[in-house]
Amino acid sequence: MTTSKRMRVRIAAAIMGAAVLAGTHSVNAQAATQPTIQDLVDAINTGVTTAGKALADTGISSAPHSTIPTGNGPEMTDAVAAFTFSVANENMAPAGANDWNCKPTAAHPEPVVLLHGSWMNAYDGFAYLSPKIKTAGFCVYALNFGQEGLLQQGGLGALVPGVNGIAPMEESAKEVATFIDKVLTSTGAHQVDIIGHSQGGTVADQYLKFDGGAGKVDQLITFGATHHGTTLDGIATLGRHLTDMGFNALGFSQLLVGQGLIEQVTGSSFYSTLDATGDTVPGVHYTSVATTHDEISTPYNATFLTAGPGATVNNVTLQDNCGIDLSDHLSMMYSPRAASIALHALDPAGHPNLVCTFNPYAL
Repeated sequence: MTTSKRMRVRIAAAIMGAAVLAGTHSVNAQAATQPTIQDLVDAINTGVTTAGKALADTGISSAPHSTIPTGNGPEMTDAVAAFTFSVANENMAPAGANDWNCKPTAAHPEPVVLLHGSWMNAYDGFAYLSPKIKTAGFCVYALNFGQEGLLQQGGLGALVPGVNGIAPMEESAKEVATFIDKVLTSTGAHQVDIIGHSQGGTVADQYLKFDGGAGKVDQLITFGATHHGTTLDGIATLGRHLTDMGFNALGFSQLLVGQGLIEQVTGSSFYSTLDATGDTVPGVHYTSVATTHDEISTPYNATFLTAGPGATVNNVTLQDNCGIDLSDHLSMMYSPRAASIALHALDPAGHPNLVCTFNPYAL
């Protein structure tokens, strides 16, 4: 391992605590062109180029953007295994996703779009669920959204390959809008169904309310979504109080974790706008799934929604009638019960029963 690669691994280890707010991240062991510590220092001090390389090439400075994952990684059965694989495969699509030759059937006319959480990517978020949805007969698509440069307040995640969901959620929703239009054009479908984990559910909310999603989405199915923000077991709430008192704790944290994460703190101005007209939009069917063991999206029942005019809501606690499922914020995406809830929402007749098996914490 080269010195620069060792340094990047140390950077990743140093900011694992910040990553807990969002989930996980990945470090590409083959990313020889990624910035070193000296690149970062030079960029901050000079705002120009380092080692003859433009800032945009280092990931230090770039506008919010997204990447469509390619290829298909193996199906995984737990979050740790998926993260391990994504370390060297940051832009790999999960199994079953992004087949642009797929055409919806009469039985399953709506393609399914998967939206990952903060500091995550399409693969480590959906390596378990994506192939199950594909096998059930759906066209499945996934996007790596919310990428941003360090100098645009993307946080240290801007320097770590495979980290997404750090840009402002308003920008991420626009990226999702473009991607969904591509899916609709490719498949010829009139609407999609969205499955969002954590920030992915909130970005979907933003898309539905402000970026043309109304009318293009039939169902929104979310897991541990920060629909109303998170207290992060009180840590984020403390940061909010300190900031309100004049000590900019959240501003400092934003330098570490990125704008998209700080927006998710309970009481942020983002939610004042997002929730001003209620939780839902007409014509959409919502399923919001929470786990009582969630340590990231807290309190866990803040993920639940209240139906407004023309919408339906099904709020589900993962442990109802299944106390042996111990899934936390990350491992719920690798829970057989959670997968059965998603499949039941997508196709109640084809998947009438929910399973109940043991599933552990990831953290």
